[in-house]
Amino acid sequence: MNLGAPEIVLILIALVLLFGAKKLPDLARGVGRSLRIFKAETSKMNDDDDDRPTVVQAQQQAQPAPQQIPPAAPAPALSAEEQARQLEEQAARLRAAAQADKRP
Repeated sequence: MNLGAPEIVLILIALVLLFGAKKLPDLARGVGRSLRIFKAETSKMNDDDDDRPTVVQAQQQAQPAPQQIPPAAPAPALSAEEQARQLEEQAARLRAAAQADKRP
């Protein structure tokens, strides 16, 4: 499927007519956020598959281990994507509050 310049221009014109020029940045931001969330979830699914114990691991876990005092676990750090998502949500709330203040 080869898209040339005329096809891309027609698609952009259709998007502007459907959503309006002011809503396109918000639409693109929402699509980007959705893709980031989708990628994070699919990578978590792949990690979950890798974490399944094999037969040898299950046998090793069944053996009693010597008592160990677990180290204090620090709070899990947020990934860069999660931090960015939280900042975008905060910015959206602040914009909404600013727009509400502007209205009479």
